[in-house]
Amino acid sequence: MATYKKRGGKPRTKVEKESQIEEESTTAEVFNTLDEGASKTEAWVEKNQKFILGFIGIVAVCVLGYLAYEQFIQKPKETEAMNEMFQAQTYFEQALSGTESDSLYTLALNGGEGKYGFVDIADEYSGTKAGNLANYYAGMSYLNSGDYQKAIDYLDDFKSDDAILAPLAKGGIGDAFAQLDQNEEALKYYEEAATMRANEFTAPRFLLKAGVMALKVGNKDKALKHFTEISDEYPTSPEATKAVVYTGEAEAMN
Repeated sequence: MATYKKRGGKPRTKVEKESQIEEESTTAEVFNTLDEGASKTEAWVEKNQKFILGFIGIVAVCVLGYLAYEQFIQKPKETEAMNEMFQAQTYFEQALSGTESDSLYTLALNGGEGKYGFVDIADEYSGTKAGNLANYYAGMSYLNSGDYQKAIDYLDDFKSDDAILAPLAKGGIGDAFAQLDQNEEALKYYEEAATMRANEFTAPRFLLKAGVMALKVGNKDKALKHFTEISDEYPTSPEATKAVVYTGEAEAMN
């Protein structure tokens, strides 16, 4: 008949007694080790109490300082910058559709009616979203008014994950290099702009520019690659018809 030791029961044999003594000894050793560890930890905390409290205090001050900066400095600065930029944006939009575009781009860049232009906003409000956006508008204003090096500088300073503005800025740099007859650089930026976002607006636009620029520098294979991608991936885009024409030209090249 099988027997078993009930949990919590008294040991009946010598082997069971020895086993219980060993278990109790091991348990006591574990608790002693834990007690020693706790005592060392308490001693270390007590010894370094000033340092720990000082560190906690520094962290608290940094967190509170950051929150205060965001609430009382950064947010008002963002609002102020956006208010300043409204007039410059108005000039910019008028320049895109107006007949006196050169003077309007100048006003957009340098300001008017008591308001800053994009150049001053980018400088005075650097570190804000509005200041960053001013870099984009300033770059595009310089591009459209023929100051290509400044266009490159400002567009390069614009940082964004926006699905439309980010590729437009990159492609704008490509346009500026193309105007400066730096075609290899222009091709590089067009290709970057085309691959930044796979949307129907910017991707086929800059694939076409990349293909045309590839033809210009004599890279037939790269040109065909870009034109084919437009036909395959964006067949309903306005650029698709042009891509077919350019494909014929590329295939006719020696």
